[in-house]
Amino acid sequence: QGQLVESGGGLVQAGGSLRLSCEASGRTVSGHAMGWFRQAPGKDREFVAAIPGFGDLTYYADSVKGRFTISRDNAKNAVPLQMNFLKPEDTAVYYCAARRSLSRNAYYMAVQDYDYWGQGTQVTVSS
Repeated sequence: QGQLVESGGGLVQAGGSLRLSCEASGRTVSGHAMGWFRQAPGKDREFVAAIPGFGDLTYYADSVKGRFTISRDNAKNAVPLQMNFLKPEDTAVYYCAARRSLSRNAYYMAVQDYDYWGQGTQVTVSS
């Protein structure tokens, strides 16, 4: 059974940056549509960013567009999420997710669209 393991979370001041990583074992990130989600206390898990099974197309929630960048590192079998100009409202547990996909275009924004999830990493942005 494959695993997804997130890392890179922490405490940062508003305006700062963090780089999260989602490392996959037991499956390759290539050939899987990947997504990053986040969940703040008392709120539903929400979509942050996604990348299809192949290629370099990326998709973002409006709240993070222009500040966050998702990518795929096939050499490390990982999906990083670069987060810049962080705001206090970005505070949440961040999760990565995967589903098998051979598409270069299809991306997924709903929690129920994904089959595999990591355990999450906490990001806290202080004002």
